[in-house]
Amino acid sequence: MNVWEDCRLRALEQATRRHFLRESMAGLAALWLGEQSLVEKAAASGAVHNPARPLAERRPPLAAKAKRVIYLHMAGSPSQLELFAHKPELARLSGQDCPQEFLEGKRFAFIRGVPQLLGSVYPFHQAGGAGHWISDRLPHFEQVIDRASFIHTMQTDQFNHAPAQLLIHTGNQRPGYASAGSWVSYGLGSENQNMPGFMVLLSGGRFPDGGKGVWSSGYLPSVYQGVQCRSSGDPVLFLSNPEGISRSLRGRVVEAIANIDRQTHDEFGDPETVTRIAQYEMAFRMQTAASEALDLGQEPQHIHQLYGTQPGQESLANNCLLARRLVERGVRYVQLFDWGWDSHGAGEGEALNGGFKTKCQQLDRPVAALLTDLEQRGLLDETLVVWGGEFGRTPMRENRGGREMPFIGRDHHPFAFTIWMAGGGVRAGVSYGETDPIGYAAVKDPVTVPDLHATMLRLLGLDAAELGVTIQGFNQRLTGVNKFRVIEELIS
Repeated sequence: MNVWEDCRLRALEQATRRHFLRESMAGLAALWLGEQSLVEKAAASGAVHNPARPLAERRPPLAAKAKRVIYLHMAGSPSQLELFAHKPELARLSGQDCPQEFLEGKRFAFIRGVPQLLGSVYPFHQAGGAGHWISDRLPHFEQVIDRASFIHTMQTDQFNHAPAQLLIHTGNQRPGYASAGSWVSYGLGSENQNMPGFMVLLSGGRFPDGGKGVWSSGYLPSVYQGVQCRSSGDPVLFLSNPEGISRSLRGRVVEAIANIDRQTHDEFGDPETVTRIAQYEMAFRMQTAASEALDLGQEPQHIHQLYGTQPGQESLANNCLLARRLVERGVRYVQLFDWGWDSHGAGEGEALNGGFKTKCQQLDRPVAALLTDLEQRGLLDETLVVWGGEFGRTPMRENRGGREMPFIGRDHHPFAFTIWMAGGGVRAGVSYGETDPIGYAAVKDPVTVPDLHATMLRLLGLDAAELGVTIQGFNQRLTGVNKFRVIEELIS
């Protein structure tokens, strides 16, 4: 296919003066802001380093430890107190009324009145050379725990699922902001011109509560948004040719549409017109590349046994293996969402001693296999793997209207939760941060969402303070206007 590289470069990364004056609500006031293009402003501030073709690989401005990211998000948020946060004092106090100091002035999603403290439902022990605490729910992950480092003091200011998911993936609790995957793709480009730089895989039977906004490109060109893939059927919806349409005919159709779009761009100057050209051409190339990359049937039997995969089904296990295949082929950012971790205790399926056990079984083998497989292929050192939810779970048993839930569960808890990271320049074996004896709040080294984002970007060789675009006179960044710090203790 012929790629209109010069036009694409200009149009994807800057709005033309004609388009800006015609479409901007600011009107004549925009003239007062100056005539520099977005890319010129970004380049002047250091936000864009050596701009090249939008999907071409770019050299990061800082020394990079990682080249790519696999982010495993457990939608609904798993309980850190049943997995990685060992709290003997909470176990001793279990069943007693929660002290008022933990309730006064606090807001919870569902808890009302005075709940009872709840110790871990499962026993803990230390594992690996670093002596990380882990419950008995993850025996396979325990075997690879030394590859990981844990942040036990993650904090968020959101306690409902949708805004908390948007915050942890886009840096803002409101829709319309660019996701971390889009920023990474924008900053580093793609290692494979035949595949998108940012791909998304879902399991658990539902979309995350934050919807597609959690992988949106926001105010960045839409070519940087996440592309949702499926682990069964056509890998991407509408990727296959309709019946009676050959690949050569589709190629001619795409070229004809591209010619029309080029004429439209020349007339109106809308950068999204050329984004459309890029997306049509990418879809054409993906017909072969994506189908091959997402074909689990190419994997040998011992790999399926390692992950516990069953080709043709939608599952976290299949998606973990697909994630390895995608980063192996140069996809820059792979986002996995696994729904079903909301353990309130309203029913057996969301009980800590019910559905939570099933989710742990679905998680344990494939995530351990992913780390093992990446390492044995020489990919782990350059692949940052991140695991976590949007917030944590309370040290108290959930009640509603003063009544305990029929099954054992915990409410949403934004004040302290656990995320782990592995590979990609992460110093293995670190246990970062400390919470109080019942796991309610951080008492040492709290970590905010901007801190997490800045650390991830730093591992990729990107400066969170410089990676941005100017929109309506304001420099938009993944970390927003918030203060942040890179957690140097986690970087090898």
